[in-house]
Amino acid sequence: MNHTVRIIGIDPGLQRTGWGVIEATGNRVSFVAAGIVTSDAKRGLPERLVELANGLGKVLDDHSPDEAAVEETFVNDNPRATLKLGQARGIALMLPASRLLPVAEYAPNQIKKTVVGAGHAEKQQIRHMVRILLPTAKFDGDDAADALAIAICHSHHRGAASRLAELNAAEEARAPRIAAAFGRARVVRSRGG
Repeated sequence: MNHTVRIIGIDPGLQRTGWGVIEATGNRVSFVAAGIVTSDAKRGLPERLVELANGLGKVLDDHSPDEAAVEETFVNDNPRATLKLGQARGIALMLPASRLLPVAEYAPNQIKKTVVGAGHAEKQQIRHMVRILLPTAKFDGDDAADALAIAICHSHHRGAASRLAELNAAEEARAPRIAAAFGRARVVRSRGG
């Protein structure tokens, strides 16, 4: 039986961080909420990061997601802009993790390919597909639409990610037994030779 999982998608940005919450039951997704957390460009970087953290923290408190997904940072020509985006992304990764939520990361092309079917889709194509996949969705702007797309992407890939995590955990649990067996084998060979 499929159970419902509440997922928050986060599109990090220093000026505007988009967020979108969906519920996934099996292959079905439904809209919960979406919006944007902003920071005041007239303030210093530390204060702006606090604004983003406080705003995103309130969203997490209000909507109680079970899992989070964050878009990976793309590197642009301006290293300062990339660094600032990375700091905003750090907030987006840290806050859900501090609430012990599993946090997945997805490359922009993977999100577009999952939602639109093409890795180089335009913003209007993403908005259009989000509206098709979530007909009751209400969002203003690309940041919230992108965040919903991130959540949708995670809903499609989360099963594979959780199976991979389970396999890795099982492999780590077996590792000491395997190492011990190989250690004994070497000891036996050295005594016999």
